[in-house]
This record gives sequence, structure tokens and C-alpha cells, in this order.
Amino acid sequence: MAFFQYPAASQVEKKGGRTVGRQYQSVIMMLFLAIVMLGGIGRRVFYLQLVEGDRNRKLAEENRILLLPRRPARGTMFDRKGKILAGSRLSHSVSIWPIALPVDQRDQVVQRLAQLLEIPANEIQQRIESAGYESTQSIAIARGLSPAQTTALAEYAPELPGVRVEAEAIRSYPNGDLAAHVIGYTGEIDEDEYDAFADNGADYRLGDIIGKMGSEKSFESLLRGVWGGQQVEVDSAGNVLSIMGEKPPEAGQNISLTIDLELQKAAEKALGDKIGAIVAMDPRDGAILAMVSRPTLDHNI
Repeated sequence: MAFFQYPAASQVEKKGGRTVGRQYQSVIMMLFLAIVMLGGIGRRVFYLQLVEGDRNRKLAEENRILLLPRRPARGTMFDRKGKILAGSRLSHSVSIWPIALPVDQRDQVVQRLAQLLEIPANEIQQRIESAGYESTQSIAIARGLSPAQTTALAEYAPELPGVRVEAEAIRSYPNGDLAAHVIGYTGEIDEDEYDAFADNGADYRLGDIIGKMGSEKSFESLLRGVWGGQQVEVDSAGNVLSIMGEKPPEAGQNISLTIDLELQKAAEKALGDKIGAIVAMDPRDGAILAMVSRPTLDHNI
């Protein structure tokens, strides 16, 4: 009695016709897909490391090493006898490093700054977006901070990654509105002025302070000075790990005008609140000793 019955040849042929090779199709397909995927990954790795290797290393280095710019002190403006017409005083400003601003905290940082500085959040947002979130330059947000604002920013520093508070010299006119039209005033560079300076090859930055009118504008190239800065190593959060090098800023040149401060005071007193103008000139050389115009302006503002 047989314990095992061999199938008929026709049955083997029929069964084999349906299954032979199919049990390997899924394995072959998986191997094929794996080879295709590994090939694609390999090509991408080859491209990133060999073709784009130098560029990617440079980008990584730029993200790790930042240049923290330092604004130069603006040159002092004197009258003909050495009395100060325009100088500088110490103040505090707040700025943002866009590249050190974590993506998931951008809105939080902008809202907190807007609250502490009492300025619109969309104004801060616009400044950051104008520079770009990948910018390594610090973007000035506010200047002339009050002691209360400076203290509050220090208290909330852990919630403000990428935000920096620093001391800086800002323009000061010790004689009030005296000779305002002659001296002029300074202000933050706007986009049109920035583009115009850039076209001429001048080294200006968004948020820079420039002469807007009068002698401040006429002698801008002498008064402005040269930016300096620190090259620092930072971590992924923008925290400074070490200082790698430093270039001190070069203060602007001091200039002397032909204006005589005491004669200017006398001319302004003589004109008073009347609408008009007074000009006093030295007939020997044509030097302007006093120049008054009404109405006037407060260049400290």
C-alpha cells in the first residue's frame, strides 16, 4: 500500500505553468526598486559632495561664522573757533540677526519686541523681510532706547533669540535748533538712498545713519567713518561661542565750519520769530559767519 501518491505529469505541468517564477517576482521587483533608489541617492550624494561640495562647505561656514558689524562714531562738527555744533552721545539700540532667528519662534520674537518697544509688529516684520531671513547682517529695529526699555529687553533676553542690544553713539546738537538749516540733521537711510549709494559703490547698510540735509549731507563722505566689526563663531541658536577676530571701526573726520557760534546766536536773536533770513559774510574771503532762516526746525528730533 502506497503512503504517497505522485501526481500525474499533466497535473505537474499545469501547476508549474501557473507558479514557476512568480514566487520570485516580488523579490525581484523589490531589489529593482532598491537599486533605483540607492542609485538616485548615490547620484545626489555625488552631486552635493563633489559638484557642489565647495559651495555647500562655504554656506555651512558662513552659517557658523558671522561678522558682527560695529558702527563708527560720526565726526564732530565745530564752528570756526572750535565750539561744538554737532557731536555724539551714548545711547542704546536694538537689532536682529535674521539668520539667528529660529523659524518656529519668528512670530513670537516679533510680537514680544513690538510689545516692549511699543512699535507696530508689521513694521518689525517688514524690516526683517526686506533684509531676508538668511541675512547675516544685524537689522536695526529701534534706537535711543529708554532705560526702562533696555532693562525690559535684558529681562526677556531668553525669549528673544537673535536679538541684540548694544551701546552706540547717536547724533547730538548741543545748541538746540541753533543754525539748524546750516548744520542739517541725520536720519536712517531709506531704500532709494541705499540703492543710490550702492550704485556708486559706497559701503552702506540697511538701517545705516546718513546726513539728510545741510552740512550733515554735504560732508557725509567725511563725517561717516568706516565700519568695523567682530568675526565670531556662533551655535545654531546664534549664541556667540568665541571671537575669532576684530576690526575696530574708524571714526569719521572732524570738520570745522566758517560759522561763528556767538555771531550766529546774535543773528538768531535779532531775527526772533519773524519769518525771514539773515546772512553775515566776511567780505575779505566770502566766509559765511552766520546764517539764520525762519521758520526753523529741531534737528535733535
